[in-house]
Amino acid sequence: MEIQITSLKKVYGSRAVLDSITFSVGNGMFGLVGRNGAGKTTLMRILATLSRPSGGQVTFDGIPLEDTKKIRSFIGYLPQEFSFYPDMSVLEVMRYLAALSDIPGEVWRERIPRLLQQVNLWDDRTKKAGKLSGGMKRRLGIAQALLNDPQVLIVDEPTAGLDPEERLRFYALLDEFSGSRTVIVSSHIMSDIEAVCENVAVLDAGRLLFAGTVGALAKRAEGKVFELTVPKREQETVKRDYYVLSSQSHASDVRIRVLAGHIPAGRPVSCVPTAWDGYMELLRQLEEGVVK
Repeated sequence: MEIQITSLKKVYGSRAVLDSITFSVGNGMFGLVGRNGAGKTTLMRILATLSRPSGGQVTFDGIPLEDTKKIRSFIGYLPQEFSFYPDMSVLEVMRYLAALSDIPGEVWRERIPRLLQQVNLWDDRTKKAGKLSGGMKRRLGIAQALLNDPQVLIVDEPTAGLDPEERLRFYALLDEFSGSRTVIVSSHIMSDIEAVCENVAVLDAGRLLFAGTVGALAKRAEGKVFELTVPKREQETVKRDYYVLSSQSHASDVRIRVLAGHIPAGRPVSCVPTAWDGYMELLRQLEEGVVK
């Protein structure tokens, strides 16, 4: 499946939430990254046919976004905020949603147990939805999003509120499902996306800052990432002069990882950049007016 997004716009009043965005998405895991308010949820709702764009075009293997019925037949969507009837059991929720989706009985009777086993909820199938933990609710959300055996799975901020262990388990589940499918997952946590996605798009304030491989994003910071070890009394000077990525205090000094357009003074150690570094370099350039 290839999703082609061309000059896509979404305007609310006088505010452009998406501003002429163009990029494509193929099979596998694709990450959509950006700060809160970047436009990620708006874009995903458009792709899920829940919101109409103000301009531009989206096609799924040549099928236009306007063919809503056709597109919905092969899309699964898990929004950031979702809920189930709390007094329904996990199994009842799945059967109810299957009925709403007009999935034939002979299909859902085979598919629902298989999905619940895949998301590790089969043993909890009689548990009330209102009694599920945050991680279990997310897994149930994935199961319902896969009820129609979609070719495209769209997942918005799936790990919000989950602990690190649950986050890793959830992304492993998404990766397992990706296979020959297209999975689009959004997050403001770049390290999560870097761990599971080969390709990524970066949005900020409705604009597309980058679209390409995770490796190409990391290269945006090549030769610009350094580690400095300085006395604690000098850390404020470093923070004033450079774009700080992280810092770690020790007994008498502090180790600071920075972005810099030139080699810092002292004894800097050059670092191999990560996709997170490339993402932060994009934001640094944006703040300094380098990205127009």
